[in-house]
Amino acid sequence: MMTGQVLERGAGILLPVSSLPSPYGIGTFGCAAYDFIDFLKRAGQKYWQVLPVGPTSYGDSPYQSFSAFAGNPYFVDLDFLTEEGLLQRDYVESFSWGDQESYVSYETVYRNRFQVLRTAAKNSRHREQPDFQAFERENSYWLRDYCLFMACKEHFSGAEWLKWEEDIRFRSPEAVEKYEKLLEEDMDFWAFCQYKFFCQWKKLREYAAEKGIRIIGDIPIYAAMDSADVWTHPGLFQLDENLMPKFIAGVPPDAFSDTGQLWGNPLYDWDAMEKEDFEWWRRRILSSQKLYDAVRIDHFIGITRYYAVPGGAEDSVHGTYMEGPGKKLTDVINETAEKLYIIAEDLGIVTPAVRKLLADNHYPGMKVIAFGFDGNPANEHLPHNFKETNCIAYGGTHDNETLAGLFCDKSDEVLGYLFDLIGTRDREKIVEELFRLAYGSVANVVIFQAQDVLKLDNSARMNFPSTLGNNWKWRLRKDQLGQRESDWLGHLVHVYNRY
Repeated sequence: MMTGQVLERGAGILLPVSSLPSPYGIGTFGCAAYDFIDFLKRAGQKYWQVLPVGPTSYGDSPYQSFSAFAGNPYFVDLDFLTEEGLLQRDYVESFSWGDQESYVSYETVYRNRFQVLRTAAKNSRHREQPDFQAFERENSYWLRDYCLFMACKEHFSGAEWLKWEEDIRFRSPEAVEKYEKLLEEDMDFWAFCQYKFFCQWKKLREYAAEKGIRIIGDIPIYAAMDSADVWTHPGLFQLDENLMPKFIAGVPPDAFSDTGQLWGNPLYDWDAMEKEDFEWWRRRILSSQKLYDAVRIDHFIGITRYYAVPGGAEDSVHGTYMEGPGKKLTDVINETAEKLYIIAEDLGIVTPAVRKLLADNHYPGMKVIAFGFDGNPANEHLPHNFKETNCIAYGGTHDNETLAGLFCDKSDEVLGYLFDLIGTRDREKIVEELFRLAYGSVANVVIFQAQDVLKLDNSARMNFPSTLGNNWKWRLRKDQLGQRESDWLGHLVHVYNRY
């Protein structure tokens, strides 16, 4: 990391790529992404924060990806492929992409997107292109294994890799060679998708840089069990002789849940990681550096100690805390991330060890204003209690209610302190005044969700943790962010010196 340097004072918006407007059912790296960057520029913003951009699996969560390195093929823009001559417009428009402008229909996108991308791949001569060959070389650490993983997953009707034939499940050299030959064409398709993903993203990021917009990414701390990473590197995870997880990730019971949260990810074998000089993590940081200007490490507190639940458990009641790598890993991250700012998601039980690790590395932590209203005026998430500039202040995160949704059904009595804080009892002004408090705080960076910029209710909420179903679906409508919003945000930027 750029040691001692901090993100400059400014403001930004959290908007997942999937939430961008698009005629094709889900946000992409197309024209709407460029339009959003233009909006950020007009609004005086400096930062665009996105959620993880990896390929999503069952449940559609960007935090449960088939790969820690690959990009989501859904984000490859079909109009740009059409402009390249790889698709015909009437062909693309002949497919259904869902009938909800404000929500992603993942089932429809899944059913049709890959069919269209396969057509583009067949029309492409990418194998002959020096840029594609260079892309394969530059990403040799993960690309071929990922492509084989995805091709095998299709071959075995979408089954998780633990249910594949034994020889390829255990990756015997003979089986790998056999399936690489058998599925060569499918592997090439998945390589094409990755090539187009990274080409389109590179151009978008260059455009953002021209406009003075920095992109903040997100690294899920754990790999998904059903991922190319665990299948390819089982020795780096706490697995038994049958490749089943000995322990899985979660968080213990608390005031919000008697049974805690069971995430289900396999846990790292940190001793094995250290013996390889944390090479997997080095590669992961290098990959992030190609994508982002800064990156948020999700569940950063798990680096000092992590909660381990026995594999096969149905809840997290009987887990135990285990020691993490701490400074050993952050030293590696800092050595590797020469041009990447690191942000620590330090929400949860913040121990003295976590605080020391943050301070020693100059990593900014997070403050979430939505967490501040528990009746305690000294709550650390309230802007007047921020003690240092090197932090990121969020209105809320993707896991929270929208700000309008959070307060809409509360009584005047419950909202008494909030009214005192913002200086008005006008409910219509609550969200605006919370923006004002955040922008006026000492926090170097202030980030609000696009939903809160628009003052939307909980119908626009992105995720309900520990649930399946109606998550990760909200989308911005075309022109929903307009001059009114850019003028308002630009005014706040001017008043509170966040140029």
